[in-house]
Amino acid sequence: MTDKPFLYVVVCAAGVAADVHQLITAAQERGWEVGVIATPTATNGFFDAAAVETRTGRAIRSAWRRPEDPRPFPAPDAVVVAPATFNTVNKWAAGIADTLAVGTLCEAAGLGVPIAVLPCVADALAAHPAYRDSVARLRGMGVRFGDPYAGGPEADGVRREFRWESALDLLRRA
Repeated sequence: MTDKPFLYVVVCAAGVAADVHQLITAAQERGWEVGVIATPTATNGFFDAAAVETRTGRAIRSAWRRPEDPRPFPAPDAVVVAPATFNTVNKWAAGIADTLAVGTLCEAAGLGVPIAVLPCVADALAAHPAYRDSVARLRGMGVRFGDPYAGGPEADGVRREFRWESALDLLRRA
C-alpha cells in the first residue's frame, strides 16, 4: 500500500500507443502510482504490454472482473485517456459502456474524478458531427482535452510528436 495518488491510464488502439511508456514514466516521476486499462483492441500489439506491466508493477486490465474477485486497482484520483480514439470518445459520450475501458470512463466521470484526454483522431473523423458533439458533451462534463492529434505527417512531411506529458499538465489544473 502506498500513499501516492493513483492514476488510471486508459490506452486505446492507435499507433502512438506504442509510446505509452512515456506517459507512465512521466506520471511516476511526478509522484503518481499508475494502473493501465486498455481497450480490447489496444491489447492486440499496439503497445508492449509486458514492458508496461513491468514498469507499473501491475497487470494491465482490459476485461471485467468477476464480482467475487478483489479490485486490482484502488479507486482513481485521476484518469488519463491517451491516445483517445474516435470510437472510444463517441461511446463514452453516449454512455455505451461495452468495454471495461469505456465503463471505467463513464463511472469516473460520474464520480467527478478529474479526467484528461489526449485525442488521436484523423482529421476526417474529427470533422464528423458525432465526434464534435461527443467532445462538447464530455467537455460539458468537466473532461479536459489536450490538443488534437491526427497522427499523420504535417504539411512539411514531418509527423509531430504526441505530447504525452500534456495530459499530466491538464490534470494539474483540475
